[in-house]
Amino acid sequence: MPKSTVNFNFNQQAIAQLTAPWRIGVFIVMLAAAWLPFLVPLSLAIADANLRSIVVMGILFLIFLVLLIFWSHWCYQTPLSLKAYGVYGLGWNRRQGVELLRGLGLGFSFTFGLFIIQGLLGWAVLAPAGDRLWTIIMQGSLTGLGVALAEELFFRGWLLKELEQGYGNKTSLASNAIIFAVLHFLKPLGEVIRTLPQFPALVLLGLSLGITKRRHGDRLGHSIGLHGGMVWAYYIVNVGQLVTYTEKMPAWVTGIDRNPLSGVMGIAGLCLLLWLVNQGEKPWLKRLGF
Repeated sequence: MPKSTVNFNFNQQAIAQLTAPWRIGVFIVMLAAAWLPFLVPLSLAIADANLRSIVVMGILFLIFLVLLIFWSHWCYQTPLSLKAYGVYGLGWNRRQGVELLRGLGLGFSFTFGLFIIQGLLGWAVLAPAGDRLWTIIMQGSLTGLGVALAEELFFRGWLLKELEQGYGNKTSLASNAIIFAVLHFLKPLGEVIRTLPQFPALVLLGLSLGITKRRHGDRLGHSIGLHGGMVWAYYIVNVGQLVTYTEKMPAWVTGIDRNPLSGVMGIAGLCLLLWLVNQGEKPWLKRLGF
């Protein structure tokens, strides 16, 4: 028993002393090794593609949450409890809740505002809401918050923290945004080319979310809200079929796949968002939800 304990402690120290790229690599390998035993049988057992994706990705996130507690304990000496998430900016307190709600309102307004501007310019026609609108609104809120929680805890929580251990603030922030965009572009070459305007948009979004976290004391609440609000608004408009494009402008201007963030207009809006979140603590920005 003593020998086993010594080896376990040695492994903890060895992981903590690795350089940032090696630590990131070790974590990903451990995550994949724990996930694969579930991925293969479930992929064979579940025929419906949407249900299969939800189940296997849900299990991946649960494994990530558990592994993160141990990783924080090994690398940052936190207790083996939910408090470990605090290292990555995720806490359970009133301040985080308020920041999450402010970010949610900002992200929702930003994305929905792009659709409204397109309507005013004559690029799109806003359709009347159907009978299922309230159901779609509720589904969209859960989808938006779920996606945002998972992606922000991974990218702006764990990954950004690891990058900061080996690089300066600017390098780690830029690297984080580029990795965020690249991982969203793991798809067939034809799709990469077709959706290319999405790449700079994702980089700008990654930078904005990273700066937002730092501006709020390295807490994730506002970043989760901002990201979730954007997904929520897009879900409502897309699933509810609230917008019909007039084809007066090409999709690379209005947004690839009806997503206003994935076109020239969205890129311009994200540039403005990045500039605003980079302005620091200003009263007028706080009143706008920043």
